[in-house]
Amino acid sequence: MGVRVLIVGAGTRGDVAPYTGLGARLREAGHEVAVAAHQPYADLVTGAGLEHLPLPGDPLAALTGRFSVRAYAEYGGRLMDGLAGLAEQEADLLLLGVAGAPGRHVAEAMGVPSMGVHLQPIEPTGDFPPVMSLFRRSLGRWGNRRAARLWFESPLLAGANTKLRARLGLPPMSPRDLYRRREDTRWPVFHGVSPLVLPRPADWRPGLEVTGYWWPFRSRAWQPDPVLRDFLSSGPAPVFVGFGSLAGARAERYTELAVRALRRAGLRGVLQTGPRGPLSDDVLAVGDVPHDWLFPRMAAVAHHCGSGTTGSGVRAGVPAVAVPVMNDQPLWASRLAALGVAPAAIPFRRLTSARLAAALSTAAGDPAYERRARALAAQVSVEDGAAPVVEAVNRLGLGWCGDR
Repeated sequence: MGVRVLIVGAGTRGDVAPYTGLGARLREAGHEVAVAAHQPYADLVTGAGLEHLPLPGDPLAALTGRFSVRAYAEYGGRLMDGLAGLAEQEADLLLLGVAGAPGRHVAEAMGVPSMGVHLQPIEPTGDFPPVMSLFRRSLGRWGNRRAARLWFESPLLAGANTKLRARLGLPPMSPRDLYRRREDTRWPVFHGVSPLVLPRPADWRPGLEVTGYWWPFRSRAWQPDPVLRDFLSSGPAPVFVGFGSLAGARAERYTELAVRALRRAGLRGVLQTGPRGPLSDDVLAVGDVPHDWLFPRMAAVAHHCGSGTTGSGVRAGVPAVAVPVMNDQPLWASRLAALGVAPAAIPFRRLTSARLAAALSTAAGDPAYERRARALAAQVSVEDGAAPVVEAVNRLGLGWCGDR
């Protein structure tokens, strides 16, 4: 028996795209699926045949050059308004991304179960520093776990949870009690990343699973721009350079940096840094192109190491150049280097055309990186990350109650 599933995919494009593939799999299994996401990503959702529920606010204003404490607070407030409004929707189950985690209170108010569908591993572990903090180096096993636990009880989250619970008419709970209930009930969290890229930490409690990637939906009717096809066929395989949504505020600067790096390295390039069209005979700037189509045609991919882009690069079997910016991105950069499919990462704040050129030359020119990338891709390609989530939702349809 099918159920109505509401996926809360707050965040930027990379936070929404994986849920289109997961949602499509749930729909194929007989469930009705809606995805709550910000308006700029509505087409991603509806293009996958899923219902879009708009969330107010613009996350890019809080993350790019327009960032300020006030902008972040305004975005957070509007997001909480949007989450509270979801309580008026019909749903049998809420699936919550990291940014949509306060949706647990919405599910409680609706009287329905919820589960986590995370693209970032925020659960406390000694294996690596907490990804949603300012820490970049390990604090030791105890310190890593403690710092991650403190994030769950941070004043920012505590204030948002308190206000949302009050608005939903729920009794107040302290951050410590909320966390304890989350752990005592073994609230289920599925992580949409390959266990080959991120092995499941041995110190995680039961209910925290690493399933494999959730690949973004791509319509069979999609066709690449003829200009892109012609460029790819006109010479050696180019390299890809893109820095995700965060580069949008300074697109001209990063485009110039990338072009200088490509010229210095003597490489052809496909850029996804802002403008569109041919920048020279050897450099083409593109807009949104599905990474599962584009990346396998590249000699290497340089990117910001968002979870979804990292997964697409791994799936393509091509070497990477990691240019992490924030949050979970340094973790994925370190994993790519540890797996031998990327040279040492270049932190975004230290990015120069010379450093990028050297890293691209190494990644595209050393056949050892390509061999390891192809071997990893062959293993990842047989994983089915959506299957455990679909199975859990199917159990709900058969009468499974989950955590309420």
